[in-house]
Amino acid sequence: MSYNDNFIKACKKQPVDTLPVWYMRQAGRSDPDYRKIKEKYSLLEICRQPELAAEVTMMPVEKLGVDAAILYSDIMNPVASIGIDFDIVKDVGPVIHNPVRTAEDVDRLRPIQVEQDLSHIIKTIEILVAELKVPLITFAGAPFTIASYLVEGRPSKSKDYLHTKALMYGAPDVWFKLMDKLGDMIITYLKAQIAAGAKAVQLFDSWVGALSPRDFQTYVLPTITRIFAELKHLEQPKIYFPGVSSGELHSSLVNIDADVIGLDWRVPISEARKRIGSKFAVQGNLDPTVLTGPLSVIQEQAKAIIDQGIQQPGYIFNLGHGVFPEASIDKLRELTEFVHEYSRKAIAQSKQGSGV
Repeated sequence: MSYNDNFIKACKKQPVDTLPVWYMRQAGRSDPDYRKIKEKYSLLEICRQPELAAEVTMMPVEKLGVDAAILYSDIMNPVASIGIDFDIVKDVGPVIHNPVRTAEDVDRLRPIQVEQDLSHIIKTIEILVAELKVPLITFAGAPFTIASYLVEGRPSKSKDYLHTKALMYGAPDVWFKLMDKLGDMIITYLKAQIAAGAKAVQLFDSWVGALSPRDFQTYVLPTITRIFAELKHLEQPKIYFPGVSSGELHSSLVNIDADVIGLDWRVPISEARKRIGSKFAVQGNLDPTVLTGPLSVIQEQAKAIIDQGIQQPGYIFNLGHGVFPEASIDKLRELTEFVHEYSRKAIAQSKQGSGV
């Protein structure tokens, strides 16, 4: 099989004959074979075994026929290197044993040591780059999303991020120092991933949609801007996914040095493009819960999204958030096939219509 670079082309807004497809959380809980692995190992234990983490990363590429692999890892992995003691607790998520809520807590955070503390992740990337015939996407959690775990101590059940916002509003000097330290961590971590061979990187900001546009612009955007500015000189595409319920933040993103903006399902692609401008490729944005429906409904929804996506160069089909555990791997495979087949015909027809 020859190397499939459709995903990279789409990130760079270059013409493609078939839309590239990949799914956030495609390497994980929806796969019965993965669930068998999880009976023996925790998420963090899998991450510490490069060969096993590489195997899990490659599963959806082989089973679903997607056009990119996403590294099997977790956004919390690098925070251990800066001095955070945490566990990933089943049915809960990250639980922080030493939450960060004071100036002294922030001062104790040390610089990340990728080679010393995260060599297993670098090794996983190297294995994958040598074996994959599609691009490998690696990633990091974005500052607000990481901070929300560090400050809350665990996922915010009500999604109000009470402790996080209290720190942000009540001690802005401490907040900005935390943003600076997390920004440094992310920049170093992503550069190391790219040096190891990653073909693209994504910054996951799953929960930043909890902020108003004004608060996002004041308390978070400066660090997001700095991260992408530090990576700008690298040729690998950079993706920013501002998570769920983030449509009101889109117009704030126009000046960041990312290549692709990931969209959740609440804002149509055509509207998102108006808000973010023409310089970005876009990625998304099927509601993951549509996968609970019959195949005819899944295809109908996908078709509507594809028809919007192909109106301009630079579109990658994805979900508006991650694959959930109950999703059918058979439906994901059928969806992938449908996106490829339908988009191939639609793109060909659009070329004929334009005389290309």
